[in-house]
Parts: sequence; C-alpha cells; structure tokens
Amino acid sequence: MTDFDPKRPARIAALKDALKRRIIVLDGAAGTFIQGYELDEAGYRGERFADWRSDIKGNNDILTLSRPEIVREMHDAYFAAGADMVETNTFSATTIAQSDYDMEDLAYELNVAGAKLARSAADAASTDDRICFVAGAIGPTNRTASISPDVNDPGKRNTDFDTLAKSYADAARGLIEGGADTLLIETIFDTLNAKAAIYGVQELFAEIGFEIPVMISVTITDQSGRTLSGQTPEAFWNAVRHAKPLSVGVNCALGPDLMRPYVAELSRVVDCYLSAYPNAGLPNAFGGYDETPESMTKNMSEWAQSGLLNFIGGCCGTTPAHIEAFAKAVKEVSPRALSKNQTAMRLSGLEPFSLAS
Repeated sequence: MTDFDPKRPARIAALKDALKRRIIVLDGAAGTFIQGYELDEAGYRGERFADWRSDIKGNNDILTLSRPEIVREMHDAYFAAGADMVETNTFSATTIAQSDYDMEDLAYELNVAGAKLARSAADAASTDDRICFVAGAIGPTNRTASISPDVNDPGKRNTDFDTLAKSYADAARGLIEGGADTLLIETIFDTLNAKAAIYGVQELFAEIGFEIPVMISVTITDQSGRTLSGQTPEAFWNAVRHAKPLSVGVNCALGPDLMRPYVAELSRVVDCYLSAYPNAGLPNAFGGYDETPESMTKNMSEWAQSGLLNFIGGCCGTTPAHIEAFAKAVKEVSPRALSKNQTAMRLSGLEPFSLAS
C-alpha cells in the first residue's frame, strides 16, 4: 500500500536531516494546558456528548471531538513557543483506556481526529524555513501486563499481551491515517506493555506496507532508578532495542534534577537518538508543579551543553513558557552525537532509525 499522505516521506526525511544538525524541541504538557480552562462536566461533554451515559470529566482525549478548539489552541501555543514537534492529544486514546468512560468504540476516531488537528496546526505553523512535525502519542494504558492489580494475588492480571498489542495497533493505525509523522510510545512503566506496543505497531506496518519512525520513552518512577516493572534504563534499552527506534528517552515522574542520571545512562548505551522531557519538578502538597521556566532551563541547558540531548521537551507541569525557554536555550547547541561505533552500525546497514528509511 502506498502512503496515503504524499507529503509525509518528505517530512520524515526533513526530520532526520534536522536531527543531524540540531536539537529538536518537543512540546510541553497537554494536561496542564487543559487544566487551565477549569472545565466542568458540561465543559468536557460539549454538544456531541451532552447526553453521554457516563461521567467523562477528566477525559482530556475526548476534547479532540467535543472541544477541538481547545486542542488546536494548545498545539498553536506550543508551536508559537518554538516547538518543532507536538504530540497528538491521544495519550489515553486506546480501547483499553477509553473503556473507563464507556467510550472504547470512539478510540479509533479519537486517534484519527487527534492527528488531523495536530497536522493542521503543524502545517499552519510551517514556513519555507521551518517544517513542523507531529508525533502520534500512544500512552501506556491504565492496565499492566506484568504487574498484578491485587497485592493479595501476585499472579492476577487485568489484561494480556494480545489485547494490548491490538489496542496499540488500532491507535497507531488511526494516528497514521490522521497524518502523524512519527509514533511516540511514551510514559512506559511496564516493559511488557512496551513490547506489546512495538509488536502491534510492527504488525501494522507489515499490513499496510510502509513504516514511519517510532520513538520510545520510558518512565523511571522514583529515585530507585527503575521502572515500575523493575528495570534500569540500560536494561529497558536492551529490551526494546530490537525495534530500531528513531529515539529512546525518559519522560514524566521526575523533575530535571532527579532525572539527569537516567538520561545520562541512556545516552551512554543507546545507538539511536535520545529524548528527554521531565516534569516541572515533583508534585507539591496541592498536586501542582513548582519548577519555573527559568529553573528548569538551568538544568536542561546543562544537559544540552553536556551532549545528552537530541529531543528536548516537557511533561507534567510544563507550559508554552517552559518550551519557549528551552527552545531559546538550545538553539545554538549542537545535538548529541552518535559514537563511532554507532556510526559503524549505520554504515553496515544496522542504523537505529531504519524505520521509513
């Protein structure tokens, strides 16, 4: 099957070229931006879901359909702040996650519509001198394949590999149809979930006959330096490197000060590009985040100057102001370079970003 977005191959080529020359700026938090609207139940429902059978307040993904003007404003704000790439508003747009709202049948539509909204914003922000990109966000779901939901029954599971793989593949199909340039499998806390996502996406690529780059981002849940399912960053990399991703990185859970050691660990071992988008610190007593654009940029600038970054962005608590500060800080900084061994891998045909090559 020929890619039904004729401009996508050129955008992907432009992204790969840009990565050789500079640090790519991602957007910031979607949830933080949306919370600024202080939407009530009616605000989430809009006209389309005014009579929906379940409460849907807090389902940020559904705003793509019920309040698309809010989602578009968010994308526009991040591009205006200097982001090169925005994530689609689809973090929980899987059949598994949407089942909490009895909206699993809307998951595919959410992904298509989410990608189209982001694509429209990216195209509007692009100029002759600037190409803006869209990452199709695929979150971890709210179920885990390797951890029991019942402390009294360690063998219990509330999902399985095949169910996860299908749910991830369906989401990816919608994102590709809507115009995403990459797929971003993010906020991974369970490596088996990530492997299901990779499997589902690769099966989808085989079915449709073409590929787009895949980005992978893990979450180190606390200062233990491990994922929720128990892996160190290096162990996680070894578990997913077969996917030959465009990038691997760390996001969420930690602020930049606590995240740095894990970014550095990945930078030492990965043979692909590296991403990092930390929270604006740890949540305070009121559930908010206290790191300012200035305080975060001090850390993020040091990461860049130390040669750790290819992608930079923000997760929970970050805003367009944070992204604007990051973009200015890294504008003249060279990106993390691949090592001689990594260059040899690419020359031998084993390049880490072979997807959509």
